[in-house]
Amino acid sequence: MKILIAVKRVIDYNVKIRIKADGSGVETANVKMAMNPFDEIAVEEAVRLKEKGVATETVAVTFGVTQAQETLRTALAMGVDRAIYVPVECETQSLNVARALQKIVAKENPDLIIMGKQAIDNDSGQTGPMLAGLLGWPQGTFASKVEIADGMARVTRELDDGLEIVELKLPAVVTVDLRLNEPRYASLPNIMKAKKKPIEVLQPAELGVDFMPQVVTLKVTEPTKRKAGIKVADVAALVDKLRNEAKVIA
Repeated sequence: MKILIAVKRVIDYNVKIRIKADGSGVETANVKMAMNPFDEIAVEEAVRLKEKGVATETVAVTFGVTQAQETLRTALAMGVDRAIYVPVECETQSLNVARALQKIVAKENPDLIIMGKQAIDNDSGQTGPMLAGLLGWPQGTFASKVEIADGMARVTRELDDGLEIVELKLPAVVTVDLRLNEPRYASLPNIMKAKKKPIEVLQPAELGVDFMPQVVTLKVTEPTKRKAGIKVADVAALVDKLRNEAKVIA
């Protein structure tokens, strides 16, 4: 069984985000970047399935600027077998990535696609479901447990009101949640080996996909700062303020 893992380079989750002075986006120059945390979990799950003998090959793929290849190096250091890089200089948006992944799926013919449920830079969570729709494959989103047996994937999904278990006939798309596993730290020897491994490069023209953004960001602003709260003497004072100041009760 072959597993394809989609990963994305994002600003490290420990970094405090700063808005550009012109409001055109967030500052990424001289900012620490890393693999999207949800994608790290997807990589870990794929490697574990390989270690269990369920999978025979794992392939990571990413889209973006030249530095995005470092994200693939991280995946290789964690234990992924191969990596594919698609150079994209503009912003990568969900539908364009899903269309490109559809072409890569036709080339690689994987049995399972695993990716994070969302990327922490835009939180859209659309690429996995869009890809499943384009392929006509079943999907299991927000996975906190994945079991593969007899050509089926049994996926435990995390919902707002509890857990849901679905069975998917392979091939399928699975997007993973935080509780699925704890990603491993790549050892220094594996990091050094990953630096020497070749990365296959596929040009957007080869995939026949136009990555020009279909949605344009007009302006990015910081959230309004919250005002400090106050203490009231008693319930009567609270009700008075809710009625006359906040005007949330009649």
